[in-house]
Amino acid sequence: MGVFTFICRSSGGKWTANQYSGDLEGSADSTYDLQRTLVQNVLSVDCSGGVQSSFSYVTPTSAVFQVIIGGSSGGGFIGGGGAAAAPAGGDAPAAAEAPAEKKEEVKEESDDDDLGFSLFD
Repeated sequence: MGVFTFICRSSGGKWTANQYSGDLEGSADSTYDLQRTLVQNVLSVDCSGGVQSSFSYVTPTSAVFQVIIGGSSGGGFIGGGGAAAAPAGGDAPAAAEAPAEKKEEVKEESDDDDLGFSLFD
């Protein structure tokens, strides 16, 4: 799995991006075109799996763009019983135990006759 992080800046109506730790870079007239260009640049280096990307503005003229190659694909639900699944990787801290479920108060349903009319009459 490869993670590629880019620092993006806008100047004079043009967006440029440089890889945070590496030599990849790109430029385009819009953030959309910049993202497409950067993904293609990353795929030319590492095409070992699915592609996920994330673009986040820091200021109106700067952003961070991240491309992840490989790893798990899809947004499938993992787990059950109220506990969240830990992220993949050996560095993840042990998951905290799920808090005890709160006992819900059971409220008696009122009879339709209590209101003086019935919904089904």
